[in-house]
Amino acid sequence: MPVIKSAIKKVEVDIRRREHNLPLLTQIKSALKKAQDQGSLETVSLAYSLIDRAAKRNLIHSNKASRLKSKLGKFTFEKSKPKDAKTKKSVSKKKSS
Repeated sequence: MPVIKSAIKKVEVDIRRREHNLPLLTQIKSALKKAQDQGSLETVSLAYSLIDRAAKRNLIHSNKASRLKSKLGKFTFEKSKPKDAKTKKSVSKKKSS
């Protein structure tokens, strides 16, 4: 425990900030898990919104917010692709003349 008066005050402020910020951070985690499981447009847009809100309030760094949104976008894109469809590469044969 801190001994200095200002350090004691700092710990109290940190505790209050933590209590204030914790609900949004837990909402983000649960929204990310839900969006990864379901992959629906509603869940993804909710997760994007919560991530943007947390970045705006400086709860997470803006680069981390971008990284999370990119990861989520890639994951949902892979989930939305049909599994049976295989892409065929068209190979053009050159005419020998």
